[in-house]
Amino acid sequence: MTASDSFLPSPTVSAFHLGPVTIHFYALCIMAGIALAVWLTSRRWTARGGAPGQVLDICLWAVPAGIIGGRLYHVVTDPELYFLPGRNPWNAFAIWDGGLGIWGAVALGIVGAWIGCRRAKVSLIAFLDAVAPGVVFAQSLGRWGNWFNNELYGDPTTLPWKLQIHQMDPATGSAVTDPSGAPVVLGYFQPTFLYESLWCVVVGLLLLYVDRRFTLGAGSVFSLYVAGYTAGRFAFELMRSDYANLILGLRVNTWVAALIFLAGAVAFVLLFRRRRSTAVPGDSAPHSSEPLTASD
Repeated sequence: MTASDSFLPSPTVSAFHLGPVTIHFYALCIMAGIALAVWLTSRRWTARGGAPGQVLDICLWAVPAGIIGGRLYHVVTDPELYFLPGRNPWNAFAIWDGGLGIWGAVALGIVGAWIGCRRAKVSLIAFLDAVAPGVVFAQSLGRWGNWFNNELYGDPTTLPWKLQIHQMDPATGSAVTDPSGAPVVLGYFQPTFLYESLWCVVVGLLLLYVDRRFTLGAGSVFSLYVAGYTAGRFAFELMRSDYANLILGLRVNTWVAALIFLAGAVAFVLLFRRRRSTAVPGDSAPHSSEPLTASD
């Protein structure tokens, strides 16, 4: 096979059945990401002096809120997919078909985390710094759900790592077949889901390194996550070719990524400078100085 003939295959099934229950690979990827985030955050939290079990208690509030927020963001920014004539509005609840907006998930996830932190009497800012690397690693795993759904791809390409995309039947969770029984191939595209997944791994490793290497101000790890992730997301949005609403010729999520990047970058610089200006000489704390216990 020549380089021009090479490609990255996509699955022809997005779900499997266990008796009457349908298991969607998209959901499994999301769940795997959540499990990884909880595990890593628990290790980081206890290393900072937090009590074992607190992270799980907080996540019992944060995770459901994040899933609701992610779906709300998707539905609000793409309402025509569900509420125009001929569309089924009940599909707005079908999160297994894809469609979780990260910033809706982060926004309501923080609200859920705030509730959990209040109940546990610990600092929300300290928790956000602890959870940031786990969140971005979870996003990396979650993007593979888009691979199973044959979605989140870019422009057509002839690159050796082009992604083969099938025509999927949402009713069956399988690829549509031609008269010979072969899956129908829509074409070959930039694998933007893969680019974003790899970028999330890079950002997560950067967060772990910076948090260990430097004495950061409270909130710096989370703000660096926000800036780092959105820097890549801005580029990947420019590459995508799937349907999206536009503002001044750019996708809505492109604008959102740019604005949130600016906010995250400014916050990181200010927090880092503030920590440096108030640090005690000889202070070599390996992570955020925010106390874990919330003050009343």
